[in-house]
Amino acid sequence: MHTSEIVYKGELRTSAVHIKSGQQIITDAPIDNNGKGEAFSPTDLLATSLGACLLTVMGIVAKRHTINMDGTKAKILKVMADTPRRISELHLDIFFPANNYSQKEKDILEHTALTCPVAKSLHPDIKQKTHFHY
Repeated sequence: MHTSEIVYKGELRTSAVHIKSGQQIITDAPIDNNGKGEAFSPTDLLATSLGACLLTVMGIVAKRHTINMDGTKAKILKVMADTPRRISELHLDIFFPANNYSQKEKDILEHTALTCPVAKSLHPDIKQKTHFHY
């Protein structure tokens, strides 16, 4: 079974539907690339996917180790290169709630985050700079 179905709606907009759930995502080309910038761009989704994956796998490991990380937030900055136009850097700031994490818990969470499947799927030329804030 396919994961998603994407339809080009015109004017540099797409509509993607997650087949299993029916959830929908709209994308627009960014303003700096002839678009309206009214929704995530495809490269925004890639950057966002990294943050979501990182939080998800940390959540899996946190549950296994009974570490409470509820409320943890990721903020992502995407840096584009011009020639060729591509993502050159992703800066992630991970903000944890005040839970007095032990060094062992921090090490577990950070290692898990840095080895998430999306992080490991990105081309090595894309610099990933991740900072953890406790």
